[in-house]
Amino acid sequence: MSELLTLSAVETHIGRYHILHGVDLAVPEGATTMLLGRNGAGKTTALRTIMGLWRASAGEIRFGGSRIEARPTPDIARAGIGYVPETMAVFSDLTVKENLVLAAREGAMDESRLGWIFGFFPPLKTFWLSRAGTLSGGQKQMLSFARAIIEPRRLLLIDEPTKGLAPAIIGALIDCLAEVKRRGATILLVEQNFRVAQEIGDSVSVMDDGRIVHTSAMAELARDGALQHRLLGLSLGAHQ
Repeated sequence: MSELLTLSAVETHIGRYHILHGVDLAVPEGATTMLLGRNGAGKTTALRTIMGLWRASAGEIRFGGSRIEARPTPDIARAGIGYVPETMAVFSDLTVKENLVLAAREGAMDESRLGWIFGFFPPLKTFWLSRAGTLSGGQKQMLSFARAIIEPRRLLLIDEPTKGLAPAIIGALIDCLAEVKRRGATILLVEQNFRVAQEIGDSVSVMDDGRIVHTSAMAELARDGALQHRLLGLSLGAHQ
């Protein structure tokens, strides 16, 4: 399987803090790669560095074979990378509709794709003309996710999408992720819900102290409780 995204010896500094220490990461095309690690390991920094929101101070980031570490964030997005931040970044003063129109690169939405999104996230249709700031936390997460997939993307970077969500919404997100992958997208997903990680991950890389310390098939990590405990401090089996 070819690699759509690669990070090679990537370093990131934020002010005087050295966060990423020579990260090497490969994301196979057409697969879901889980990026796991304890809190503060550098996972969010890695995603933000890929998107150009924080600049790599050393190393290379290649997407589809082209280097992107020096490109501005809008160019990286236009190249086909969608980003769902942990902060559920939506425009609170705009309606659900306006949020999605802004996320569509051509300024117009494909009605069939919009209907497909509504199938996974019905509240977005219900609150179509409501201000995003009036939505619940789970509904804002739906909108943030919908913004990233309103147009087909080659790669989705998703940061802890199930955090604090009700089980029904988590189920809808899992179903949507599976369909997005079936339609050809590649996914790099940070997730603390290990049941979700085990269910949808094809491969996994584990970060610790700003470095990748383990890479394997997700199923391999899921079978090895001792390795889970050593790398993550807990067992996937405790979260079934």
